[in-house]
Amino acid sequence: MTFPSSGALPPGLPSRPAVPAGIEIAGLSRWLRRRFPGEPGPLTTVRLLAGGRSNLTYLLGWGERLLVLRRPPLGHVLATAHDMAREFRALTALGPTDVPVPRTYGLCADPSVLGAPFYVMEWVEGRVLRTDGDLLTFTPKDAVRLTDAVAGTLAALHAVGPAAAGLAGFGRPEGFLERQVRRWRRQMEASGGAPPGADALNDRLAATCPASGAASIVHGDYKLDNLLLDPGDGGRIRAVLDWEMCTIGDPLADLGMLCMYWDGFAGVPRSPVASPGALPGWPGRDHLIERYTALSAVRPARLGWYTALAFYKIVAILRGIDHRRRQGLVVGDGFDGIADAVPMLVERGHAALDELE
Repeated sequence: MTFPSSGALPPGLPSRPAVPAGIEIAGLSRWLRRRFPGEPGPLTTVRLLAGGRSNLTYLLGWGERLLVLRRPPLGHVLATAHDMAREFRALTALGPTDVPVPRTYGLCADPSVLGAPFYVMEWVEGRVLRTDGDLLTFTPKDAVRLTDAVAGTLAALHAVGPAAAGLAGFGRPEGFLERQVRRWRRQMEASGGAPPGADALNDRLAATCPASGAASIVHGDYKLDNLLLDPGDGGRIRAVLDWEMCTIGDPLADLGMLCMYWDGFAGVPRSPVASPGALPGWPGRDHLIERYTALSAVRPARLGWYTALAFYKIVAILRGIDHRRRQGLVVGDGFDGIADAVPMLVERGHAALDELE
């Protein structure tokens, strides 16, 4: 479903706020009045948006304006995760660049307003591709156009100089990969422990960690369903979303993650994402890599290691989501069975490393 980016509220939205978990109307309204003093209209709509299985995303109707609010999940917030200030800073810095991102309006670091920090950004009209069924509506020609746009947008991100964008000191590129391996093991342990084979996968990653090349801005979760497509042109990306894991580090971590998502969930039971590279009419990962390489100064050496790291990382993320689900701390639908994919993803992480040997 898409909504207009400005003007009257979309048809079918409630005229009075229905308050989902994670929102406190009175405190949020006061904050909005301070942030938009010339627009005293009421908060007419608060709706939890689909997707976003980590941070929570809401559509707000504030007078005649549509806004999007992002806040951390409810409970079990892992150390170093869900940092609203970092996400807000990354989006704000990338606004003037060639990377399409929503405009940011304000950050609230005061947890007394909603119980956690949050930020507000513009609503961007767009289409999100979440399922294989969504992708099968594309012609082969349009599938190639979108694949090229996905690769080109990632190359554009990696071409942005961190210091020139105002993100100097945003991350520590030295030792980035080693820290990633350690960090995601800690995240796994904090989310109920590792499933069978995951600790061994982490051990193998630690023992074969490559040396990083030149550092760049890294999105951290770059995939098809974190992109908003133009509703009238499925080959044009209007915005890149979900910057909660953005940092400065090895750009191949992003490419490996994209490759993992591109076909790594093919055949996975109750897959939470689409697998374009495994669908008829869609280019495979080789095309994706070739297009990225043609547009980027980054050379994809030992990409299988980065893909294996991505498998380990997504296993840790899914374990964290399932841990919150079992505690009753997730908001929205579609979380039952989210951990069913884990055993197969662990195996595919090992297979990606096997191919390098």
